[in-house]
Amino acid sequence: MPKPNIAIITTVANFELYNITSKLFPKNIRKYVIDGREGMHGIYSLYYMFKKLKDENIDWLIMADEDVVFNDSEIVFSIIETMKTNNYSVAGVRDGGVIKHRTFNPYMINTFFSILNFKEILGIWDKKEVQKNQYIGKNEFSNQDLNLKGQYDLSSLYEPYYCFYLWLKRQDKKILYLDANMHSDNISNTVLFRNTVFLYHTWYARSYGENEKHTNRIDFILNENKEAIDSALNKQDYILYKAPFFALEQKTNKFFKKIKRKLKIA
Repeated sequence: MPKPNIAIITTVANFELYNITSKLFPKNIRKYVIDGREGMHGIYSLYYMFKKLKDENIDWLIMADEDVVFNDSEIVFSIIETMKTNNYSVAGVRDGGVIKHRTFNPYMINTFFSILNFKEILGIWDKKEVQKNQYIGKNEFSNQDLNLKGQYDLSSLYEPYYCFYLWLKRQDKKILYLDANMHSDNISNTVLFRNTVFLYHTWYARSYGENEKHTNRIDFILNENKEAIDSALNKQDYILYKAPFFALEQKTNKFFKKIKRKLKIA
């Protein structure tokens, strides 16, 4: 049965991989793609996402990278129901203390997979205000119990997109933190809900088809889901967005920043 007010969006740098993994995406929802082949990712992709989707009548938005491999995509709908019941605005995995090679801020989430109460957040969306939130006050969130086994840094501002989640936290929006475990390849990780694995995140999407080590590693996980991939439709329909002047704008901005630095030195 179609779920018209739920959608999934992926910022894609590797369409070869996306064309495989998207076959495992949750069924009966709209799929959107942002072309990330020319550097559009992170906070820029997030801003662009709000710009393009604001009139698409989306209540719940799933964000999933192309190196996310769902093995039980129906669980995302259970997560959404839990978010509805308990008034969560965001669900995702902490960017510190959980995944071995992500040792950054545990109050923030990593955007490889998340779910947003998009309708709610869109109602308060203010890009300029979001941009002002890339900072952390000393002991600002110290009242929140962590109890994490891995390494983390409470003061980390490692990812430029942290400002989005910091802004939400300062708006008293709740985050549902999902559990994750390392895969046996020691790079990939699983994500769990109520102790059940529902996806694998392989990392290194850009390396798929280019780097033998990572291609073989990702293929191993894909092969574990081969039956589901083979039984899916060959072509997945999606709406594609591409910012045509993004790369040029970035080059221009870098050029003028370089000029300003030289002028200051002089």
